[in-house]
Amino acid sequence: MKSKPNYYIVALIMLTFFVISFLTNVIGPLSPEFIKDFKLSDLLAGVLPFAFFIAYGVMSIPTSMLVQKYNEKKIMVAAFVVAFLGSLLLAAEPNYLTAILSLFLIGCGMAMLQVVINPLLRTAGGAENYAFTSVLAQLIFGGASFLSPLVYSYMVVNLNKGNHAGVFSLLQPLVPQNLTWISLYWLFTVMALLMFVIILVSKFPKVELANDEKAGPWKTHVDLFKKPVVVLYFIALFCYVGTEQGVSYWMSQFLFEYHHFDPQTTGADAVAYFWGLMLIGGLIGLVLLKLMDSRKLLISFTIPAMICLTLGLFGSAQVSLYAFSITGFFMSVMYPIIFSLALSSVEEDHGSFAGILVTGIFGGAVVQVLIGGLGNLIGLRYGMTFLYLTFGYMLSIGFWAKPLITNETIFNKKDKAS
Repeated sequence: MKSKPNYYIVALIMLTFFVISFLTNVIGPLSPEFIKDFKLSDLLAGVLPFAFFIAYGVMSIPTSMLVQKYNEKKIMVAAFVVAFLGSLLLAAEPNYLTAILSLFLIGCGMAMLQVVINPLLRTAGGAENYAFTSVLAQLIFGGASFLSPLVYSYMVVNLNKGNHAGVFSLLQPLVPQNLTWISLYWLFTVMALLMFVIILVSKFPKVELANDEKAGPWKTHVDLFKKPVVVLYFIALFCYVGTEQGVSYWMSQFLFEYHHFDPQTTGADAVAYFWGLMLIGGLIGLVLLKLMDSRKLLISFTIPAMICLTLGLFGSAQVSLYAFSITGFFMSVMYPIIFSLALSSVEEDHGSFAGILVTGIFGGAVVQVLIGGLGNLIGLRYGMTFLYLTFGYMLSIGFWAKPLITNETIFNKKDKAS
């Protein structure tokens, strides 16, 4: 018997996806501001996204086990309390050390939410609708990633002009005149507080996980890590997030450093278009997955992504500006394909395996520090060439992946029918 969808909770989860993306993917456009205002080297700048994404490595597996002891509502409330404290810390006391602690706390909150909301979405929206609602969630996630750099640009431009209308009249006394980008963290503080209140007054359904979906004890995770295929896909998720953040975090600083584009306007717009084109690419990818094997699609999108990275790093100013953004289009299919290939490559313990894969998100931490360190030694342009290694690993997946179940296309569906 099909359960009736809880549309209120589905809408709440969609709003949560929006907030997660909005808070996460604005770090890239802020990179030049961190570097300039806190007087950072590339290596020290790389520590900031490291602090954010290492939280996924710390929190993902423990949260997947805690959520079975406590309910989803308590975990989500706790997540937004942590994100509120992190946002308020940097907004009230902006300096490099508080930025590191703030980003770590916000990252912890976002990691906790990521673990909870996917199984909750399946229950609230109905298992039979999960494919549709999960795609819708990814589209909303992409839309928020597109909007957040534009909101950042809008806020700093108006504060720099001395606009005292509406919300800016409240922000002017709170925001240092030479740190107008801090206004964004006051916005995050309000968003986290509102989400805390909304979730606190919401009634949640009971989430029933199948045995295969539940996160097992530490022993299960350790046993999984002994399987080569699990290690290979853990590295794959590590490489994907490292690459995604490696492009989106450093591109604004690169465009400023090598081509003198204003990071508060042109640089922020370029990052917004990176996420916007990723959203469009995801829609096209959904259609293409019905026409071709996911491994072939991964190969056919990864090669153009590497070409765009090359044009971004070594092209002229205008070519570089557009090429970095277009890279987002070709990266759009990588995460869902890698994740689905991974889960389709093991027969059991999918809940624990998913927790391991989400932990791989801390690749967004490590790769940024490596790029920053290399940037100090050989310059940011050549530091970013490290991304050829991570792209190369993802390209290789299309050749060695052997899933137990391949994605259904209109062609192999006909073959099965005949």
